[in-house]
Amino acid sequence: MNKKMRVAYAVVFALILAALTFAYAAANTVPVTYAGDGSSTTSGYTVSNVHYVLDTTNPANIAQVTFTLDAPATDVRIQLVTGGSWFTCSVSGGTNVTCNVSGVTVLAANTLRVVAVQ
Repeated sequence: MNKKMRVAYAVVFALILAALTFAYAAANTVPVTYAGDGSSTTSGYTVSNVHYVLDTTNPANIAQVTFTLDAPATDVRIQLVTGGSWFTCSVSGGTNVTCNVSGVTVLAANTLRVVAVQ
């Protein structure tokens, strides 16, 4: 086999490989998706009608906290002691929040931190 034939075979092999790679890539399908960039004003919620419910067996403990938000939320958490546990709340009607808490005494409660998202 002479040098020209080897080069010709190498070129043919490279062209076949390129054609196969293109055919494979052309078979891929990607679904239509959306992407974007933008900005909007983020404002906080106003919390009102806060009520602390004492534990019926030991009134030195807080059993529940209820309050109302000024706008609908889907996920709400509260903290009653700075650096303490976070409690998950339930939301009814989008704005009425009930948080069952445990292990927090009236004496230890020093904050009501509310985190809510739409």
